[in-house]
Amino acid sequence: METKTPVNDRSVWRKKPMYLFEQDIQKSELKRVLGKWSLTAIGIGAIIGGGIFVLTGTAAHYHAGPALALSFIVAGIGCIFAALCYGEFASMLPVEGSAYAYAYGTIGELFAWAIGWGLILEYAMGAMTVAVSWSGYFNKLIHLFGIEIPFWLRNDPVSAANYAELNGLEAPAFAINLPAFLIVWLVTYILIKGIKEAANTNNMIVILKVAAVIFVIVVGAFYIIPENWKPFIPEPTTIPGENGQPHDAYGWGGILSGASAIFFAYIGFDAVSTQAGEAVNPRKDMPFAIITSLLVCTVLYILVSLVLTGMINYQDIVGDALKAPVAYAFDKAGQGWAVFIITLAATVGLVSVMLVMMLGQTRVFLGMAKDGLLPGFFREIHPKFKTPWKSTVLVGTIVSIVAAFTPISLLGDMTSFGTLFAFAMVCLAVWILRRRDPDRERPFRAPALNIIAPLGIIVNTVLIFNLSGLAQKLAVVWLLLGMIVYFVYSRRNSKLNDL
Repeated sequence: METKTPVNDRSVWRKKPMYLFEQDIQKSELKRVLGKWSLTAIGIGAIIGGGIFVLTGTAAHYHAGPALALSFIVAGIGCIFAALCYGEFASMLPVEGSAYAYAYGTIGELFAWAIGWGLILEYAMGAMTVAVSWSGYFNKLIHLFGIEIPFWLRNDPVSAANYAELNGLEAPAFAINLPAFLIVWLVTYILIKGIKEAANTNNMIVILKVAAVIFVIVVGAFYIIPENWKPFIPEPTTIPGENGQPHDAYGWGGILSGASAIFFAYIGFDAVSTQAGEAVNPRKDMPFAIITSLLVCTVLYILVSLVLTGMINYQDIVGDALKAPVAYAFDKAGQGWAVFIITLAATVGLVSVMLVMMLGQTRVFLGMAKDGLLPGFFREIHPKFKTPWKSTVLVGTIVSIVAAFTPISLLGDMTSFGTLFAFAMVCLAVWILRRRDPDRERPFRAPALNIIAPLGIIVNTVLIFNLSGLAQKLAVVWLLLGMIVYFVYSRRNSKLNDL
């Protein structure tokens, strides 16, 4: 074990000593109840959701066309590079905090803060996006039973105004996505109750939605119209975007922008790494869960995207079809019974995505608060449930309010930025550490790291520059805000100042 030598460093690049990580592991108040299959289920629970059930429609219509499968391959390649790097880090530092903790122990405090701040954006925006997606499927599900919620109670103000205009209605004075607001509070309650309850809920939902995805692939294959795949890569052109403004789509540029748009769907394996504090054998099981969940879900994504764009022409995925494209494809094929199954599975399945994202969010907060970079409020553990309940309530409050009043497209791009930024930084951090400290014990070693790490950095950075311009600008503002918080509060309150 590392000796307890003083840090004696007030620079922004000071590193958290390894013995402090060991102390965090030994003093953790969290319950260690997650085995490798529960961890894998957490990864799958977060990955299978918005990407398959919602953003496939948006990415096909506005970006890649039938070549959406190639977008998933490009995104998957960027992810597998990052996943291998995550696996190596997770085996060395099995603590909550994910990439933030890895960077703090290897590169330095400012670098770690930037990653942690990006993860906050990633998880919060991800949960908001999925809450809005869930609302779309929930409304479709109750519509199948003849129940209709007024449009101003199921849409954010912008979407409600657009709906009113398209349907010749008067624009409402007030609008709220009430289902999205309420589902966030249900998930918040489950998370406060305890990790074992949350994991058990997630495991049941994962079984259901994996079965639903396989159902979509197998049954949908019988309704594929090959002409819908022609041309597989449409010629580049300019079309009206989601905001009504001209938007470059299709061709190889569309494939790359499509990969950027759906990238947040791969957030799941990152969420696995936030659960180290509750894993039974984190050094061994976390690399397994990270890589297994990614590989399984990438294959499912590619197959579903091929079925979807084969069943329905990408140009026909408009209006309400964008909110529930898979169900819409089966509806158009005249398979109403399948629509019910898919809509039910998606409605239930998206809950687990939200659950894992909000779970990951609070664990990143917990790791940063333990280091003094965030206030002690974020590390307070409930005496009975052994969960960071105060930060969970705060996250639930913010996520529910934003999801109730914000359109889905902007939320998705902001989530993708946070994910891509974190992945690129992890690839860089593990590469630097391998060169600086090659003899450190690594229960799992990423193969061919000198090739994998640079490629991971390049692919993820390229995808960042293919996000929408507005998302890029807002992300820069978020990072600048993070730097202000670091220099005003976090640096002055860092626990390393006391060593």
